[in-house]
Amino acid sequence: MGRNAVATSQPLAAQAGLRMLLQGGNAVDAALATAIALTVVEPTGNGLGSDAFALVWDGTALTGINGSGRSPAQWTPQRFSGQDTLPEHGWETVTVPGAVDTWVRLSERFGQLPFEALFEPALAYARNGFPVSPMTARRWAEAADTYATFATFRATFLPGGCAPRPGDIFRCPDMAVSLQDIAATRGESFYRGALAQRITADAVAHEAALTFEDLAGHRSEWVTPLAIPYRDVHVHEIPPNGQGLAALIALGVLARFDLAAFPVDSADSLHLQIEAMKIGFALAACHIGDPQCMRVAPEDLLTPDFLAHQAQTIRMDRAADAAGRLPFEAGTVYLTTADDKGGMVSMIQSNFTGFGSGVVVPGTGISLQNRARGFTLEKGHPNAVGGGKRPYHTIIPGFVTRNGQPLLSFGVMGGYMQPQGHLQMVVRLFDYGQNPQSACDAPRWHIAEDGRISLETGTPAHVGAELTRRGHVIVAEDPYWGYGGAQLILQNGDAYWAASDPRRDGQAVAF
Repeated sequence: MGRNAVATSQPLAAQAGLRMLLQGGNAVDAALATAIALTVVEPTGNGLGSDAFALVWDGTALTGINGSGRSPAQWTPQRFSGQDTLPEHGWETVTVPGAVDTWVRLSERFGQLPFEALFEPALAYARNGFPVSPMTARRWAEAADTYATFATFRATFLPGGCAPRPGDIFRCPDMAVSLQDIAATRGESFYRGALAQRITADAVAHEAALTFEDLAGHRSEWVTPLAIPYRDVHVHEIPPNGQGLAALIALGVLARFDLAAFPVDSADSLHLQIEAMKIGFALAACHIGDPQCMRVAPEDLLTPDFLAHQAQTIRMDRAADAAGRLPFEAGTVYLTTADDKGGMVSMIQSNFTGFGSGVVVPGTGISLQNRARGFTLEKGHPNAVGGGKRPYHTIIPGFVTRNGQPLLSFGVMGGYMQPQGHLQMVVRLFDYGQNPQSACDAPRWHIAEDGRISLETGTPAHVGAELTRRGHVIVAEDPYWGYGGAQLILQNGDAYWAASDPRRDGQAVAF
């Protein structure tokens, strides 16, 4: 509890945000310092070559920013012809990184502290080193084999040929130099200066399509958040190309049921939540892509009549078939901040999968995301791979208002777990009256890519058995079921309640 708050997955990054608040900065300054520090202290989920999204309450209104980048302008569908799937790593998975520009735009519009000041904690961590936390060390070790063929990755992130262990001090002097350059030029170097030249030189060396012009033309976009009423609050999400629309559809469907009439974590309650989320995912898989290529307006999927019709398709006694497949990926950091003037920020940034593409620009410490993995090879689809397009994005910041005033800033990490996690946090807080930490700590469910369901340890055994009887396929044999980490800040009178749960995955339970 406090009059100012920072919640994120890494304590050193949270300290960076608190330092800005102690120096007289606001919630946006705190969020940016936290986000910048996370690129250093948690490189397993984000980096200087990430994308980012944010929702900002500035004291009077809620504003969104889409900091995702577009694919190289030279890309055509024919570039990937003959392939069954899009590449997982390498330059052919890289779209223009948008995080740096997002930092600049947010600071320009809302920040109080000098832009350079926001980089001081991250610079110190990169230059002097920091002790690697246990969960980050685990992810780092898992990535060592995945990216073993990338020479610059090995040279930058595998000192001595191996991943740092928990408590090891890791330094990245190349990243420190890049951070200093970004701070001094307010991001210009990254998109139109020396760093942009180094990024595109590496692209040329690997016969990739990304050009200097692709970087120079990037701009984050201010967007109007989508919203839907749920109980006595409104839930807000960034519009596509992010998947927040899936969460809103699912909540809009759930709003047609008296969920609180069923006990928390009961089979009836979980069945309704899962069925509503299936509907959200099915519609998202059909329609979400670059907004300029979508054939259906997002608002049309949130009308009361449409949502009521979707709710009528749910049977209480039988699970519906899963529609579509979504690849399970994870590699994201979430953060939220709030200040004593009423400002709140919900922000998320990501490489997509782990360290992203595996491409680390020589001499810079810049690891580039692999967001092009979010495209599809399906011809005619709004999200079909092509030039100058933003792909389907998994990362989504969440926000809740009541009577037009800010109430909750929240997020859940972990690829396609994110809209599922948003739904579960909202249900626990506003249907069952749980506090933010209880909502974080409670067991979760997860719909996997093929429609199977995983239930986290702590779910009553009879609930899994009943869900199985209704036709849900409950599995526990896969050791890597992502349940996502979560952070929430809830307004409580003149103060805030901050809650954090860093878990990315958990132990599934068999029934």
